Amino acid sequence: MKIKLYFEEAYNELVHKVSWPTWKELQNSALVVMVASFIIALVVFVMDISFEHIMDFVYSLFY
Repeated sequence: MKIKLYFEEAYNELVHKVSWPTWKELQNSALVVMVASFIIALVVFVMDISFEHIMDFVYSLFY
């Protein structure tokens, strides 16, 4: 019986207590996440290229 009560309370909370975002808020949040992801990917890409060139320079000192 506890499992039934759990699902009833979970349903009640999801339907009556949770404040769901509007479609516009959801779009704005998705846009923020996409822009932030792009910026982070760009930073990682620049760091990767920079590290590659630094390591090429270091290796060239020994050969």
